[in-house]
Amino acid sequence: MAAGAKTADFGGWDMPIEYTGVVAEHTAVRTSVGIFDVSHMGKVRIHGEGAVGYLNGLLTNDLDRIGAGQAQYTMLCDESGGVIDDLIVYRWADDEVFMVPNASNAANVVAVLQAAAPPGVEVVDHHNDYGIIAVQGPGSQALINSMGMPADHDYMTMAETKFRGEPVIVCRTGYTGEHGYELVAPVSVLVELWDALLARRDEFGVVRAGLGARDTLRTEMGYPLHGQDLSLDISPVQAGLAWAVGWDKPEFAGRAALVAERESGPRRRLRGLKSMDRGIPRPHMEVRQVAGDALAGAVIGEVTSGTFSPTLKQGIALALLDPSVNIGDEVVVDVRGRASKFTVTKPPFVEPSTRT
Repeated sequence: MAAGAKTADFGGWDMPIEYTGVVAEHTAVRTSVGIFDVSHMGKVRIHGEGAVGYLNGLLTNDLDRIGAGQAQYTMLCDESGGVIDDLIVYRWADDEVFMVPNASNAANVVAVLQAAAPPGVEVVDHHNDYGIIAVQGPGSQALINSMGMPADHDYMTMAETKFRGEPVIVCRTGYTGEHGYELVAPVSVLVELWDALLARRDEFGVVRAGLGARDTLRTEMGYPLHGQDLSLDISPVQAGLAWAVGWDKPEFAGRAALVAERESGPRRRLRGLKSMDRGIPRPHMEVRQVAGDALAGAVIGEVTSGTFSPTLKQGIALALLDPSVNIGDEVVVDVRGRASKFTVTKPPFVEPSTRT
């Protein structure tokens, strides 16, 4: 690529993993502002009379908790309580909703929604019609304002504007834990929008960032990644996402299974792990009970997401652990055959700045 990015396949898209280095890009987002091309994410419009009511009977969270112009984190589950996808829903009106599912799950989400849609409600896949640029970091508001776009709205809300005469949605959302925005724009102006943001690099310290930094940033926040920390085999109850479930709703996909799991208690729980030595955890590494300095303890879980935290300068992880393991306990991770000690903690690992 002209920008020198290292790329890789992600959800069927050739995506930039890093430009100048994951740590440098991560640090830029925490200290100034980074821009991410996240156009691989899905874009779905659900409209027609009763669209919100229809979705509320499927998705876990309660859409009646938010009003027009607000966004909500939620999940689409199957009847066993497994997570088909976690996503953001943007409520424009009772009959107009915009949804951003994960890239690898977008087609499946659209298929499920279309199959269940009642007469009068249309589910439209706009995956290839729009792109998304994430603008994240403490300098993001000033950067968006310099573009003549609205930037003063609250976290988890959105506003409409135009760029080069085309409609753009400015969403106060993101996946980094920083004050930030996600710009949803037609593909016809996406490159121009990216270039206009990057042209302000000297004034605002804008840095291009790839999916490598996106992963370290979200892990520091304890944000789950579908396919690792959430899946058809990892329920919202196990993942600690009960807050994103409208338990009082009479109906949503997987409700009976999730209510039963919550009442009986999950067989495992997603916890945070913080390194006590130089160990860097990675997905699928075994977590064991402490037994001296060896890997002799019983297996009590598995790392789902693990990385080196550029902010903390130590290894951190999310791991599915036996429910008997408590916050503050010490455990051992099998880091390529070496016993590395970790403390069980509750994420986030770094204080979020999303609402500042």
